[in-house]
Amino acid sequence: MIDRRMMLKYSGAAALGALALTAVSSGTDLAFADTSAPPQPLLPDPATTVVPSPPFPKGLTNEERAHLITFDELDFDVFTHAEWDRLGESHSKSIRVHWPDGHFTDGIDKHIADLAALVAWAPDSRILEHPIRVAKGNLTAVTGVMRGTFTRPMADGKGGFIAPTGKAYAINMATVGSWNRSGVMDEEFLFWDNLTFYQQIGLA
Repeated sequence: MIDRRMMLKYSGAAALGALALTAVSSGTDLAFADTSAPPQPLLPDPATTVVPSPPFPKGLTNEERAHLITFDELDFDVFTHAEWDRLGESHSKSIRVHWPDGHFTDGIDKHIADLAALVAWAPDSRILEHPIRVAKGNLTAVTGVMRGTFTRPMADGKGGFIAPTGKAYAINMATVGSWNRSGVMDEEFLFWDNLTFYQQIGLA
């Protein structure tokens, strides 16, 4: 089995994201992943070419399907419309969230504050498609495209603000979630390329 703590300590976010997607999709140890299955159709870059969300995978349990449905609602409705009072539908009160830069936070209130700050400078931020979505047991792995436009001042973390550049962004992202018996996530891993993110909005 994958040692998650070792992966977090010694590997980059992109590598962990790729491994997690593979592990959840196959449902097996990576060392024994099935290589006999036919290859999946190749996708264009979802950030530059809209890729509609596919049907849910076949053979899901009721619990696995419910997790993916909840996650769709999280991104398509709650995040896209900044309905933070609904975040408890998908996140536990003690949720631990791992961010792309390696830091993590605990608690739903902190996560709500972080999400609100994330989109305050781009109020049109949205996630409207999930090109890949898989589930196995209490784990889900979903990719999406986060889009928005830098139209309002951004807090610089030092008490000041960065003036908006008016530039739009569209970045590929992946989320791996661990769900509890109440049907909400206890732990969430977020992955995207921060350098690409800052380059697109004119800050790198």
